[in-house]
Order: sequence, then C-alpha cells, then structure tokens
Amino acid sequence: MHAQPGVGISPDTPGPQDGGLREQRPLPATSFRSRRSALSDAQRRTWERLWPELGLSLPSAPGEATDRPATPLDTDAWFGRRAPLVLEIGCGSGVSTLAMARQEPGIDVVAVEIYRRGLAQLLCGIEREGVGNIRLIRGNALDVLQHLIAPGSLTGVRVFFPDPWPKARHHKRRFLQPATVGLIADRLLPGGVLHAATDHPGYAEQIAEVGDAEPRLGRVDPGTDLPISVVRPTTKYESKAHQAGSAVNEFVWKRSP
Repeated sequence: MHAQPGVGISPDTPGPQDGGLREQRPLPATSFRSRRSALSDAQRRTWERLWPELGLSLPSAPGEATDRPATPLDTDAWFGRRAPLVLEIGCGSGVSTLAMARQEPGIDVVAVEIYRRGLAQLLCGIEREGVGNIRLIRGNALDVLQHLIAPGSLTGVRVFFPDPWPKARHHKRRFLQPATVGLIADRLLPGGVLHAATDHPGYAEQIAEVGDAEPRLGRVDPGTDLPISVVRPTTKYESKAHQAGSAVNEFVWKRSP
C-alpha cells in the first residue's frame, strides 16, 4: 500500500570502496517514482531561509544545482559537534524524522529525500519545534551511501516504508536488495543498527531474506539494548494502513563487531 517517497538510487557511478560489491551483486536501477509538486509560499520562504545551512543538494535532484563535496561529509563540522550519526533514507515529509530526533537530542540525523516538498515540510517542522539535530540531503540515497558516508561511520540507518514496487517486473527497483544491504552494513560501525519497516507483505519477505543473509548483520529483538531508539511514531498513513487491515512488519539488525 505504501509508496514512501525519496528512496532514490543512481546506478552509474560506484564509490571507490564499492567497485567489487557492484561486480558481485548489481545494485537496483532506481527505486523512486517521478513526482513534482510546488511549494506553498510559506514553504518556499522557509526553504530559502534554512536550506543553505541545513540542506545539501546532489546532482540527481532535478532542477537543483549540486553542492556535493568531493569527499565524505564532515558531519562534525555540519552539526557543529561530534555525536552518533543516523542516516534516514526516504524521510518523506519528516513526521518520524522530527519525532525521533526530538526524543534523542544527543544523536545527529541526516535525512535523505528526493522530493523537495517533503523536505520543505520537514524544514518547517524543524523551525517550528526548534529541533537542532537534523540535516537534510536532497538526492539519491545510494549516491549518499556510496560517496558521502565513510565506512564504519553510522550508528544507525533507518528505512521506513520504502516503495514496494508491487509488480513482479519492478521488484528489481526495490531499494533493500542484497547489494544495498551490504553497502549499509559496510557504512555501519560495529554495534550499529539497521531499522526497516514495511506494510507490504511481499516486500517484508524480501527484506527479511536479504537482511538475514548479510553476514555482518544479526537480527535482534527491538527490545534489545541498542545505541539508538527503534520506537517510531505512528503516522497518519500507518493509522490508515492499520484500519485497512495491513500489518506493519518491523526489522532490526545489529552490525557485528
């Protein structure tokens, strides 16, 4: 049912550490749908005011100039402190992002989304609630993982309700596939967490299979002592999914030492 925006990937340019991974397990071609939506006047003003400080645009974001650095992100400089780092892939309008960042002020969150309107909504929430531990990237999530995130640097990766691409011929476009999960495992530090959720039963089976097959990840109970919270807020979409009888499947893996 859910097609979470913004879980985008670009297959053309492997990162310097990942050439072998690409040869062994091809990365999916794309995992986001084309979508355009205009900003409201208030969103546009907020974007113009906050994006230069809090946001980063990649060349894969249509119509946007790139400010991608040539080397992995210096998140200590970007946030102005050194703290555990979480990457959220496909943050949508940022409801979960904002709530979870507010609950964990000691953790820094980089939220990746391809759609400008969702990021603008998140920027408005950041300003409204005074949350200071979120930064935003507009672009393809795989590009971010390959080029902007150093190996062993993430305390957590969150992938909530990625597009399930329900038609069989489109399954190759799903984000959570063996090569992508392997790349995520490489970017997690020992003890780091991959937290995923979906309400699509077929995609849930695939996520479980590829996560359990990654040798550097071990499935853990959400109640386990973990370095980040795995308690998500219930969004409006998720409430509708429950009302429609859709079960939400939650997955948590921990990176081995």
